[in-house]
Amino acid sequence: MNLTLHIWRQGGPDQPGRMVRYDVKDVNEHSSFLEMLDVLNQQLIEKGDDPIAFDHDCREGICGSCGFVINGEAHGPLPKTTVCQLHMRHFKSGDTLHLEPWRSRAFPVLKDLMVNRSAFDRIIQAGGYISVSTGSAPEANLTPIPKPLADRAFEAAECIGCGACVAQCPNGAANLFTGAKVAHLNLLPQGQAERETRAVGMVEQMEQEGFGSCSNFAECEAVCPKGISIDNIARMNRDYLKAKLQGVNRLVVVGA
Repeated sequence: MNLTLHIWRQGGPDQPGRMVRYDVKDVNEHSSFLEMLDVLNQQLIEKGDDPIAFDHDCREGICGSCGFVINGEAHGPLPKTTVCQLHMRHFKSGDTLHLEPWRSRAFPVLKDLMVNRSAFDRIIQAGGYISVSTGSAPEANLTPIPKPLADRAFEAAECIGCGACVAQCPNGAANLFTGAKVAHLNLLPQGQAERETRAVGMVEQMEQEGFGSCSNFAECEAVCPKGISIDNIARMNRDYLKAKLQGVNRLVVVGA
């Protein structure tokens, strides 16, 4: 399999970037997309060139580290698949592929296909916790949770924070990510104590990070590798508006 790759190359956050063409030959169709880039990088290193920088860790579609845009689609053309789980057999010999990093003001490019996604961490820190006693784990059956509720919470908790939703959204919004992180705690009995302050804190932190506004294009749901539903955005908006109408703010005084 022979491919023509046009890859975004950028030396650093404050340096200009450009698309660079690479002709890759004899690609193994059974290799993953990242393995194909590994082979290309090895060839670049052997020639004394700078290898292409891209995020990766587990390479099992779990950690959310990897991710970039392939021909205009976050994570590539295969639904519910991360880049690390995308295999070359889904492309044809002779294809031309354009690889770009996530494009968002809140995700500044670090180098090549790598972006800084620490804005997601700050959103989680703004409200992603519950008040529980420390010590041994509580008895699992102590707090009964209806099965439909548990299923919705679990589905929201599947979000791996890869950032594909932001990259694909025409507005660069992070509402699907934030909605999932709010919902998977707010849906459960254990998360009710901080329900209002969590919603307010995480939504307002999202806005401070410079993400765009949601216009319900649903592009985020279409490219999410875990199939997170935009229903979580509606739940987040409901909790946020309810909290603001009640006069709740994001300041939580611990121990008061």
